[in-house]
Amino acid sequence: MNAAKTQPLKAGLTKRQWRSVKQFIQGVLFLSPSLILFMVFVFIPLVKSIVLSGYITTPIGAPAKFVGLQNYSRFLADPAFLNSIKTTFLFILYVVPPTILISLILALLGNMQVNYIQVFRVLFSFTIAVSAATASLIFLYIYHPTVGVNYLLSLIGIPKIEWLVSSQTALFSIALITVWLQVGLNMVILLAAIQAIPEELFESAMIDGADWWKQLIHITLPLLSSTFFFLLVVDTLAAFQTFTPIHILTKGGPLSSTNLIVYSVYREFYFNGKYGLAAAQSIVLFVIMLVLTIIQFVFIERKVFYE
Repeated sequence: MNAAKTQPLKAGLTKRQWRSVKQFIQGVLFLSPSLILFMVFVFIPLVKSIVLSGYITTPIGAPAKFVGLQNYSRFLADPAFLNSIKTTFLFILYVVPPTILISLILALLGNMQVNYIQVFRVLFSFTIAVSAATASLIFLYIYHPTVGVNYLLSLIGIPKIEWLVSSQTALFSIALITVWLQVGLNMVILLAAIQAIPEELFESAMIDGADWWKQLIHITLPLLSSTFFFLLVVDTLAAFQTFTPIHILTKGGPLSSTNLIVYSVYREFYFNGKYGLAAAQSIVLFVIMLVLTIIQFVFIERKVFYE
């Protein structure tokens, strides 16, 4: 039988090799819809952006003159773009740690065995179904100078906060919207991860005299490390790409305090008509996201515990 399996066919392949080729072709066929979508909407635009970043373009975006790396040197020496990089990383600091921490607290509360806990879970996870545009319009009224939060503050004698019109508070205000939008999905993911932890571990810990806090520190959090790592990567990439709240509420202002890199790319492309410069900025944004993700996988994943 072994001789039959290894007997060469007419195409020069053994039966085992031919079976592997068939399985590979079947796998490619199953993946082909996703591969086509990625090719059309990710890889081809990425290649075109790289090519376009080396050109000065016409008003309609056609390449006119090849300038090499000149577009990169122009905006990397621009204080406004360097400020947008600083603002982007500050925004990530405002968004990612609070989102994960709040989601963890809500997931722990949602895991409690009490009556009507399902209502609690629904209330704090419904933001999954809310679009960024809808959330921005909701917070537009919440941040209104005379209604919403400021009205409630005036009732207790606290001066109104200039949420969106002050460079000191605008970025933080946009970060609050982003946190509110992401908390729901993060809570569901963490709650599912908590409920997947074997109950026997907690029972054994209780027998050994461990209280709730010790169970949290020594069992729950270590077993959630892989989920925390996943959320860290996903939330960081999502924060880099935050666009809708900025576009609706602040337009990058006031005084460029909310001009993240992604919005800087948008302004250069749609308002200034500098398509090559916008393409170069988008490539830099892609490289920053890629490098940061690689750093997370190289240095943080080492401390992740996989069950």
